[in-house]
Amino acid sequence: MIMSRIEAPRDEATGNLVDLLLSGLPPEAVLTDPDVTASYANDMASFCEAGAPAVVVLPRTVEQVQHVMRTATELRVPVVPQGARTGLSGGANASEGCVVLSLTKMDRILEVNPVDRIAVVEPGVVNAALSRAVGEHGLAYPPDPSSWEMCTIGGNIGTASGGLCCVKYGVTAEYVLGLDVVLADGRLMSTGRRTAKGVAGYDLTRLFVGSEGSLGIVVRAVLALRPRPPQQLVLAAEFASAAAACDAVCRIMAGGHVPSLLELMDRTTVKAVNDLGNMGLPETTEALLLAAFDTPDPTADLAAVAELCEAAGATQVVPADDAAESELLLQARRMSLTALEAVKGTTMIDDVCVPRSRLGDMLDGVERIAEKYDLTIGVCAHAGDGNTHPTVCFDATDPDESRRARESFDEIMALGLELGGTITGEHGVGILKKEWLAREIGPVGMEMQRAVKAVFDPLGILNPGKLF
Repeated sequence: MIMSRIEAPRDEATGNLVDLLLSGLPPEAVLTDPDVTASYANDMASFCEAGAPAVVVLPRTVEQVQHVMRTATELRVPVVPQGARTGLSGGANASEGCVVLSLTKMDRILEVNPVDRIAVVEPGVVNAALSRAVGEHGLAYPPDPSSWEMCTIGGNIGTASGGLCCVKYGVTAEYVLGLDVVLADGRLMSTGRRTAKGVAGYDLTRLFVGSEGSLGIVVRAVLALRPRPPQQLVLAAEFASAAAACDAVCRIMAGGHVPSLLELMDRTTVKAVNDLGNMGLPETTEALLLAAFDTPDPTADLAAVAELCEAAGATQVVPADDAAESELLLQARRMSLTALEAVKGTTMIDDVCVPRSRLGDMLDGVERIAEKYDLTIGVCAHAGDGNTHPTVCFDATDPDESRRARESFDEIMALGLELGGTITGEHGVGILKKEWLAREIGPVGMEMQRAVKAVFDPLGILNPGKLF
């Protein structure tokens, strides 16, 4: 790797940048081989442009991150922070000539405190690794994105990500108590607290959560933990229409039930999952609803929800017999996006969240859009949150189909706003939804957002071209 760094083409500007970076970083942390740096150019989003990084840096310490930011400020070079690049909005895509700051090597769990119920972690810790580590102490870190076996805590914080259990336990923002952040000029700032309570000053911690690396580089996080809940049991309910399944969701929530999971898969998604993984899901259904409870007596809760599903028109309701069968159903749900990608080879994954009461309208509207553009659009949803993931399947080598895919994607976002929703519930804005952020928050909102950005990043070097 050192040889490839030396042999890589270097103009004067790139050479100066690399030399300054190497003055405070070990050689193995600085990558300039174009074949290597190109692999860091994109996250997993479609239709999002990316530039060629000048260099990729993989720091292991806070001091090394500070050195990178001081160097970037001195040379006025853009910096794009990255985690595992599992994002779906282009938020981690490289800018032309930038420093890609990959934080995956900062992967230590620094502390797990069962008394204070906190964990202190570096940004490169993988979500699933943290969950397993705190589980050994009888604790749980609830946010669980579908990519939890790959995605990092830093990336989760950057996009304020959610997951399957959000209906009961909430999203990432609700578990971030404090942060250490390296600012654009290299200064280190601490926000928040380790205590259960704290209201000192503005809540800068929440400001950084969801900022997509545009305000600073998170290098350490204090996360709230919960006692590990009992093993959840899952119920699967089949419906003859998506509208009936959404009616069941409304009945469950209006009835005061608190499921640990309430997920929906439409017929297109069910078929895709079966085709990819031979999961044995019922393809005769138009919509499959998964409900789970992790209460002391989940069978009683599932029985009550089963009655509500039947009242809404469920054609069959099948509770899982045990934890193993429950986990199999959850694996099927987590496979949804991968399975839909296999349908045509490429997907555009929407992330529109609407009020629960409008969930049925959202799914009906997506079906009309799919017919209008003659496309396969599968929908999986965190139904208990109203957070839908309409997924447009298309052949990227077909220009006309690609055009229709992009147009249908925009119509889906417009539909979400019309229904009183938001353009993103958990994936972030990135590059993909910049135009739509402006439509959602309006000109005054955009002015205030840009003003905040200017305070933290007056030179505009942190993840430029994202959000605005």
